[in-house]
Amino acid sequence: MALRNIVTEGDSVLTKVSRPVTKFDRRLHVLLDDMTDTLVDAGGVGLAAPQVGVLRRAVVVDTGEDGILELINPEIIEESGEQTGLEGCLSVPGKYGIVTRPNYVKVRAQDRDGNWFEAEGEELIARCFCHELAHLEGQLYTAVAERMLTPEELKAMMEEDEDQ
Repeated sequence: MALRNIVTEGDSVLTKVSRPVTKFDRRLHVLLDDMTDTLVDAGGVGLAAPQVGVLRRAVVVDTGEDGILELINPEIIEESGEQTGLEGCLSVPGKYGIVTRPNYVKVRAQDRDGNWFEAEGEELIARCFCHELAHLEGQLYTAVAERMLTPEELKAMMEEDEDQ
């Protein structure tokens, strides 16, 4: 398919609420394929449609071993626990913050053909579900970050992770 430009912080599209997907057609399939290609190319974990300038409720998440999960019109239906950790965003390049999210999240969503399903995840996947669904509401992680890291703090954290 094709790579799309990732919209960055400061673009008003990132502050708007996305509209539900109502047509499950070739146009949606192209969007999802392009979002997947863009996500993989950027080396990210998740990407929401507003991040490529499309105000629709569509998200792609790289679950790791299971590949790419497409979530259309997703909503969180269950969450539990708590995790606090480092978070970044393809739309906020080079910046990272400390964010508290649920440790477990279950979402209900539609697939590219409009069929409803549920997906769940812990730790990174739970964080990703919350982060990407927030994009659909026009919210960046920077709005919920406990604090943003300085470049020096980030470098020290990365070095600490390498040593472990």
